[in-house]
Amino acid sequence: MSLVINHNMMAANAARNLSESYGALGTSTRRLSSGLRVGTAADDAAGLAVREMMRSDVAALHQGARNANDAISMVQTADGALGVIDEKLIRMKELAEQAATGTYNADQRAIINSEYQSMASEITRIANATDFNGIHLLNGNLSADHDDSDGSGAMRVHFGTKNDEKEDWYDIKIGTTTASALGLGDQAADGAGKTIDTQSNAQAALEAIDTAIESKDKIRADLGAMQNRLSATISNVTIQAENLQAAESRISDVDVATEMTEFTRQQIKAQAGVAMLSQANSLPRMAMQLLG
Repeated sequence: MSLVINHNMMAANAARNLSESYGALGTSTRRLSSGLRVGTAADDAAGLAVREMMRSDVAALHQGARNANDAISMVQTADGALGVIDEKLIRMKELAEQAATGTYNADQRAIINSEYQSMASEITRIANATDFNGIHLLNGNLSADHDDSDGSGAMRVHFGTKNDEKEDWYDIKIGTTTASALGLGDQAADGAGKTIDTQSNAQAALEAIDTAIESKDKIRADLGAMQNRLSATISNVTIQAENLQAAESRISDVDVATEMTEFTRQQIKAQAGVAMLSQANSLPRMAMQLLG
């Protein structure tokens, strides 16, 4: 290489190498400080796209698990109210049994029937008053199929990342448990459980009350099965989110041991580059000796 003073190619080469090493050192520093291998699209464009989709799915799955937990709370609210209705039905059967015997007269049966009707009214009140977050559960609002046009009918619980009926949501239906729907009390249509004011009516009411208890028990059984299903859904969604998180980590997170090795290598190269640039900048002075 000729000894010239207009251009210092050794210094330019050293400066270029130093810039590359310094840039790589900055990348390693950013990765180590953030914990991310893929911090920008320039690091891994395809990996970034996959990672962001996985991150959105993980966030959706976590919310889906919370949705299912809320649904369990709703089911438990309905089941608790049905437990109270169960007590009222048992009392109504006890009253019907009492009125069905011949040792009471008409006036006494009227008194017994008064309590019977009060129990029926309380069942209706509980059914109409039981709600979860303002959504009435036992008055028949959730007994029909879900209507997408206005959101009425069965409650749709969404827990998946897409909108596939077979994978991402299902509907919860709860039957009506007012006294009239169960066929009991003054508000019921004409039937055996309407009143117990006579011995024959009381005898007929016993069977009607049994039918009402069976209807109520079926609703409770459906709610219990749904709670178990929701629990299984939460477990599955949580595992799915965990596995997606692990996959996202393998794409996105930095291997600290490997990156620290790269950081040290680039640090040494940068230090060497600074030293050689200093030496290269001093080489043109040799020409002064010839001119001197």
